[in-house]
Amino acid sequence: MATIVGVRFKNAGKLYYFDPGELWPVPGNFVIVETARGMEYGQVITGVREVNDDLITPPLKTILRIANERDAHHAEENTRFEKEAYQVCQRKIEEHKLDMKLVGVEQTFDNTKLLFYFTANGRVDFRSLVKDLASVFRTRIELRQIGVRDEAKMLGGLGPCGRPICCGSFLGDFQPVSIKMAKEQNLSLNPTKISGVCGRLMCCLKYEEDHYEQTRRNMPKLGKDVETPDGFGIVIDLNVLKETVTVRVRKGDSSELKTYPVTDIRWFRPPQAQPKPSQEQDRMPRKHARKAEPAAVPLHQPDTHDGIHDADVDPMLLDEDLSAEFDALQPPTHHEPLTQELEEQQAPSFWQRAVADALRNAKDNQG
Repeated sequence: MATIVGVRFKNAGKLYYFDPGELWPVPGNFVIVETARGMEYGQVITGVREVNDDLITPPLKTILRIANERDAHHAEENTRFEKEAYQVCQRKIEEHKLDMKLVGVEQTFDNTKLLFYFTANGRVDFRSLVKDLASVFRTRIELRQIGVRDEAKMLGGLGPCGRPICCGSFLGDFQPVSIKMAKEQNLSLNPTKISGVCGRLMCCLKYEEDHYEQTRRNMPKLGKDVETPDGFGIVIDLNVLKETVTVRVRKGDSSELKTYPVTDIRWFRPPQAQPKPSQEQDRMPRKHARKAEPAAVPLHQPDTHDGIHDADVDPMLLDEDLSAEFDALQPPTHHEPLTQELEEQQAPSFWQRAVADALRNAKDNQG
């Protein structure tokens, strides 16, 4: 188990984890930490807790100290300086006539690096711009090209719903969004209606996707024949949020539209495919079934019996041989014999007598 604390460096930014060490900061405190780009001033979001070692990437950097008033004042000075550096960089871009749009500027807490974020349609040769900025600010300069979603996150704004955009308010990471989500939610595929201020698909399409997928599994598809309390009909519309189904119910030569809860609708659902048994498991029951089947008793015709003519057979011997053959063909049983039921179903006695009578008639006719 590892002890961690979550720290965020800017509003709606990504959450980073650090080792609290001997300090125990509470959510809301500001701390000074060491990062890959230098010392940073951040706010504690999640308090001290223990997690499994598999959930973190060691080694974790340790929190240097809890920020004081002097650190807070220095962070405000850096914020004012970033606004001035933005204006200077914007003029330099116009002087060098570069096809790029400056989005924001960040300075590390220890003033060792200045980062400029920009967007562009393609690759930009900004080597001359970097040299010019380094001669003005006398520090390390770094330019980073970002995408339109990151631009919207940094600038903020209002979405089509009238509220502040999600990525600038609370989203830490961007989730993948596809046009399939808009189709599942039965939204208009007009790009202007399902796109955010960044020009990409709105992030809120992801929020209800899991609910739509789970609910649609328990609802019939469009065009499906269903049975309603008022008769049979065809599904023409689904409301996933209300979990209702609109059906065109047949009424003789006409039809009418009615809406029912999905619990009142019945339709054919194909059974789920069962896993096929292996060849060894499939063969074993067949072998046992063959052994358990009782052997069929051969039915003899009255004129011949296994190649022996009627004139050469004694009726008494035939009765005994057939009885012995019948007893040998019966499967072995270990339970008590039935009395009344067995006597009623003794079929061999009937055809044995019929064969004996036929042989006697044949001898009389020959005599």
